[in-house]
Amino acid sequence: MSFLTEFKEFAVKGNVVDMAVGVIIGGAFGKIVASLVKDMVMPVLGMMIGGVDFKNLYINLGDATFETMEAAEKAGAPLVKYGLFINTVIDFVIIALAIFVAIKAMNRLKRKEEAAPEPEAPAPDPEDVVLLREIRDLLKQR
Repeated sequence: MSFLTEFKEFAVKGNVVDMAVGVIIGGAFGKIVASLVKDMVMPVLGMMIGGVDFKNLYINLGDATFETMEAAEKAGAPLVKYGLFINTVIDFVIIALAIFVAIKAMNRLKRKEEAAPEPEAPAPDPEDVVLLREIRDLLKQR
């Protein structure tokens, strides 16, 4: 079997296509969550803890002082941008929570599908079969 034939068989299998769709949807979902965190959660959280904007929190490891993080970045100062790290951690927690809820819902749906209906009670024997059994039992008693 040639390399191209093997690759074609691999690439068209359902799992590979499903995985590709999952990666694309995951990328789009990541953008939505990043916007949720950056544009909605972090401003509210910053306001609740006294008007702090996390994206501007940093530690300057250099000797010079700067008004803003952007000015320090332009000057090439060594920075520890712990505010951006906090944003990233919150992104991760929200994404993990959303995935957990989605998987939990899918598992619940799978359990409902897998729960097969109980088998029906066997149909009662026809009357002639019942009569034949009674006759057989009577003959055995003689």
